[in-house]
Amino acid sequence: MKKILVFFFACVGFMLAADVKASTNGIYGVDLVMALSVLAGVVGLGIAALGGAIGMGHAAAAAISGTARNPALGSKLQTTMFIAIALIEAQVIYTLVFAIIAIYVNPYIAS
Repeated sequence: MKKILVFFFACVGFMLAADVKASTNGIYGVDLVMALSVLAGVVGLGIAALGGAIGMGHAAAAAISGTARNPALGSKLQTTMFIAIALIEAQVIYTLVFAIIAIYVNPYIAS
């Protein structure tokens, strides 16, 4: 089921990029640039989310391990873990913003 959902959402970008020719007065090459922009945004965001998830998992595992070794430091480790997770998530959000800019604003197409 997960594979079907991933495939569906990957195809949505190509479906939306296929209708560009009518809105750009048939400029040659715009379709390819839009399709590649969508592909780059989707792949880049997927890699960033995967890296962020791995980093968050390592941060949580290290905090749990540290708390198990020294329970007195549990609250300090938890605070540090939440700060680290927030910084990791911020990088994923930056990637999302860049992907949205590349897909919708698309600075690669000259007006």
